This record gives sequence, C-alpha cells and structure tokens, in this order.
Amino acid sequence: MTGFLGWVERSGNKLPDPVFLFFYLIIALVVISMVTSALGVSALHPTALDESTGAALEIEAVSLLAAENIQRLWVEMPKTFTHFHPLGYVLVVMLGAGVAERSGFFAAGMAKAVKAAPTKLLTPVVALVAMLGNHAADAGYVVLIPLAGILFAAAGRHPLAGIAAAFAGVSGGFSANISPGQLDALLFGITEEAVGASLLDPAWTANIAGNWYFISAMTVLFLPIIWYVTDKVIEPRLGPWTGGAMAGAGDADTSPDPTVHEGALASKGLRHAGLAALGVVVLWAVMVFAPGTPLIDEGACLTEAGAVVPDCSIHAQLAPFYRSLVAAFFVLFLATGWAYGRATGTIKDHRDLVNMMAESMKDMGYYLVLAFAAAHFVAMFGWSNLGLISAVHGAAAIQSTGLPLPLVLGLMVLFAAMLNLFVGSASAKWALLAPILVPMLMLLGISPEGATAAYRVGDSATNIITPLMVYFPLILVFAQRWQKDFGLGSLTATMLPYSLYLLVSGTVLIVIWFYLGIPLGPDAPVGYVLPGAG
Repeated sequence: MTGFLGWVERSGNKLPDPVFLFFYLIIALVVISMVTSALGVSALHPTALDESTGAALEIEAVSLLAAENIQRLWVEMPKTFTHFHPLGYVLVVMLGAGVAERSGFFAAGMAKAVKAAPTKLLTPVVALVAMLGNHAADAGYVVLIPLAGILFAAAGRHPLAGIAAAFAGVSGGFSANISPGQLDALLFGITEEAVGASLLDPAWTANIAGNWYFISAMTVLFLPIIWYVTDKVIEPRLGPWTGGAMAGAGDADTSPDPTVHEGALASKGLRHAGLAALGVVVLWAVMVFAPGTPLIDEGACLTEAGAVVPDCSIHAQLAPFYRSLVAAFFVLFLATGWAYGRATGTIKDHRDLVNMMAESMKDMGYYLVLAFAAAHFVAMFGWSNLGLISAVHGAAAIQSTGLPLPLVLGLMVLFAAMLNLFVGSASAKWALLAPILVPMLMLLGISPEGATAAYRVGDSATNIITPLMVYFPLILVFAQRWQKDFGLGSLTATMLPYSLYLLVSGTVLIVIWFYLGIPLGPDAPVGYVLPGAG
C-alpha cells in the first residue's frame, strides 16, 4: 500500500507489542519522574488543603527511584496486578461469555436473526445484529461476517457488500449496543483505576451501565448510516453480482455456512436459552423489587438520625444493583450458554461446562500479560503524582484557550481515532490515556463516564481501516473467497466511507449530547463536581 494508509501500516508494524510498549513507557516514566522531581515540578490540589497552613495542598512530583517507590514496586507487585480493576471485571464476564460462545449459542443466535431477515431489510438487520454481536467477541467476526456474504449472494446482491456491512457493524460500531457488556466492564475498570490513582474522588466507583443510554443512542444513529453507506455508496461501486448464490463460498477449509447447528436443533437450543435468560432476568428483578432485597440500599437516602435526605436520587438506592451488573452478565451468559449446549448436545455434563470455562480463561492469557504491564504503568503513574500534576496543568491550559467543553470532547474523539490506527487494542489505548484524560476532564467538569464515552467513539470508528486491526487479515480472506483479486487496499477503500461517516456522526453525537447535558446512563451525568468543590 502507498500513501497515508501505507505509512500507517509501515509505522504501526514498527511499534512494539502493546505489552512491551507499556514496559518502555514505564522506563520513560521513571526518567521523567526523576527529572521533574529534581526540578520541583508541582501543582496545587484542586480540593485538598494543607492541614498545617490551611492553604491548598501542593502536590509535588515524586521520583520513582525514591526508596519508598522502589519498595512499593517489589513488595506490592502481586497486589498491584490482582487489584487492577479491569482484571476482575473482564475475567468474571468472560467466564460466562466463554460458555455462551463455545456452546454455539452466540453463533446460532446471530445466524438465526440474519437468516430470518426479509430481503429488503437484509442490510439493516445484518448491521444491527453485527453491532449487538460485540457481546459475542470472536463469534461476531468468525460467524456473522462470512455468513453475511453468503446471505447477500443468495439474495442476488454483491457478497462483498454484505461482508462490508457486517464488518462495519461488528468493528466500526464496536461500542454501540442496546445493553452494557464485557467492553463496558473492561473500559470502566480502567476508568475506575484512573480515578483512584488521581486521588481526586476516592469514593467514586465504576458503574458498567454508565454509558448505557449513550451506546443505545449510538446504535440508533449508526444503523441508518451503515444501511445508507452499504446500499448507496458501497454496493453501487462494487457493481451487480453475477457469480451466483454460492460461488466462492465453499473455498478454503470452511463450510459455506460457518454456524454449527441448523434448523430444528438450533431452534430448540435457542428456545432453551431464551427461557434461561428469562429466568436470570426474573431472578435479578426479584432481588431488586421484592421487599428487603439485597440489591437495594434502602438506607442510602436516610441520615444517621433516620431522616429522609431531600432530593435524594433513586439511583443512590440502586447503587448495589448497578455494581451487580458484572455478575449479572456472568450469570446470564453462563445460563444461556449452558441451556443451549444441553439442548443441542455441545454440553453433555458438568465437565464439558467446566472445560468451556477453562478454555475461555486460556484465551485470556494474552490479556493477563497485557493487564500486568498496564497495571504497573497506571500504578506507577499515580505514585509519581505526574498524573494529577499533568491533569491540573492540562485543565488550566484548556481553560485558557476558551474552548467549549463539548468541543474539547470532540477533539478527544479525533485524537483517539488517530491513535487507533497505530494501537489496535481498546484496553491498551485506554490504559495509556485514562490516567491523564480522566482526571483532567474531571477538573474541567466532565464526569469519568463522559471521558469514557468520548474515548469509545473514537476507538471504534477507525478499527475498520487499519491493517493493524487483529481481524483485518481474516476479513480479507473472507472477501477473497468471492473475489480473488480483492487486496488489502481494496478492503481499506471499501471500509473508508463507513469509517468517515461513523467518526463524523459519532463526534457530532457526543458534542450535542454534552451541550444538552443528557445523562449517559443511570446515575451517570455528563457533568461533574469535585467533592468539596461546590
């Protein structure tokens, strides 16, 4: 490839693996902490006061080679790793999601949805199922994208248009969905770690439903955009399909239909999974609405004297429910996958279930290594005080420009989108950016949920045009089954209109959302006031 995208590919390939990228950043952080400590770099804490003088507490840069920090690094290494918030959130959800994926439930559910679509609505159904399929992790790429090509060809439409629409939904709309899931657990775990390291609000805890309203709006916005780009831009460019319904679909070593179960067997499994899902929903509803249940904090709106706190939000009482959502998704995925597997025969006894959970943990091996490196980078950033100092001075610099806060968020989206071309991992990028951006935006009056929402818009929009995206070569293989000369440049050119439309529309959405001040999720306002500051 030549031009800008060729430069992106060459430059990105020269970058180290994200794990080593964090280790190199730690080395740079140590050097910077030594220099800033020697120079006496400091900032005034936004809310904390010096007990001896009553003035604002001065936060000074601390060298990571100071004796206490060296001791903390080696002594607390196990704690630093195991207390990394995203680690627990993601592993718990993936224990259940691994069963749902390996039993065939995710694949069957997506296949059933798109196969039942009327021909005229094939594009929007594929796009919608693709966006909802980000809960299914790998299954969205491995099952839905090649299946979309087959369904488009069977309908007399160009199969590459189907592959493009599915890829745009699964990857370009990666953050859009109608409910929170494992991505929310991952990102909000990192956000919580960043808030904790900044010491700005020690009481703040992550709520994985904190972007629920916003990602639902993204789904509603992105669906007609992907539909329009597919039918009005991409498919006319590809021209009419004359190869037939199955031409090329059986090439390579895979069957034309990548789903495992067909017909009555899949339907039976999905019915059982649906009943299991209903049971989980009823269970959580009972724990919320029945008298004296554990997921309602009835004392949250009462003073120590028993008086009712005026204007107390129902969300304060629902805090235990929001925090239970990680466990809820674990139980939901586990129950539906188990029910589907028992009905279809992929799970014969409890040993099969345990093996699937164990296999899902094996797949998380790379993430564990990445989390180890990211956990220490984030922790050491906090030990040095450079995160808070950078946030204070960065917030002051932004305030001096006079830029409206929604515009600041829009620029943040564009920055994340550009960085995404070179570093594909959503967790690696957010672990790198969050220690500075989250506290900086908190100081500017933007909530941690708002910072997370802005990041995820930029993170997903350019997934589909960077050759460094982990599934990019696989999508190319799927496309070449239908058109042998379809190369890397062809795939990038096909996906570029989607990327531009999604990036622009997502940026406009986040800017308008913040201008209007609409909550991003339950108990997740866009604005933020530091404790004790107002």
